[in-house]
Amino acid sequence: MITRRHTLALGAGGLLAGFPLSALAGKSDAALMAAIAGDQRSAANKARDGARHPYETLTFWGLKANRTVIEVVPGGGYWTEILAPYAMAAGGVYIAGVADLANLNISAGAKKGRADFEAKYADAAKYGAIQYAGFGPVSGPLAAAGSADLVITARNIHNFMYSGDLLSKAMGDFFAVLKPGGVLGVEEHRADPRPETPGVTDGYVGVATVVAAAAKAGFKLDAQSEANANPKDTKDHPFGVWTLPPTRRSAPQGQPANPDFDHTRYDAIGESDRMTLRFVKPK
Repeated sequence: MITRRHTLALGAGGLLAGFPLSALAGKSDAALMAAIAGDQRSAANKARDGARHPYETLTFWGLKANRTVIEVVPGGGYWTEILAPYAMAAGGVYIAGVADLANLNISAGAKKGRADFEAKYADAAKYGAIQYAGFGPVSGPLAAAGSADLVITARNIHNFMYSGDLLSKAMGDFFAVLKPGGVLGVEEHRADPRPETPGVTDGYVGVATVVAAAAKAGFKLDAQSEANANPKDTKDHPFGVWTLPPTRRSAPQGQPANPDFDHTRYDAIGESDRMTLRFVKPK
């Protein structure tokens, strides 16, 4: 059934470009559903599913069996807990783009973060043989040129924008590693319909900013999905997007949490309003 969560744009052959082909065919991906429901996922991450819609989002991005998927800056591993077991079950490859150890200038915290991430997902019986690639301002290729089917980055564009020209470099890296016809999936806190704040200091990015950066690298915007839209998000929070769950910031960054801060209004909003975009590398 077609829902309002998807932007319905007619593509080649009359197919609805903003809707998963598997759903249009009346089929579902049992391996993906099993990975989403699996015991390898933490209770905290499963609790986020109502806001992050993993099945809708991943199928919109075109995730399928036997694919090489690179997730860039996976954070704590919300998507890793799904994508790595899915790759193992479905004959694919999962590569995590994490801190670049070849960069002599990365912080001790970044090194520790990568070590902790690798330790957390080291159980091959649960997560398969995860591969790792360094990613950062001076990193090399994520993998061999033209080798990946799908690159994903979720809620990272604002961070790339804080780091000099990292957004341009990231888009170039993504374009280089994807096969012709490969897909870049982006999820990001959405500033629209208001303008971005100067320096995107509140974490909200305009759709046009992402589309322009991707186009500069050579990508074509294929479709947009409203799977992760949240019309309750007023985008005017005292500590930016991080006022909302799951971060629930109660004081400016770097300052101690304010025990008297009232989270009620922001918890009622839930997670941020987010764009979900699918770009394609032309064949």
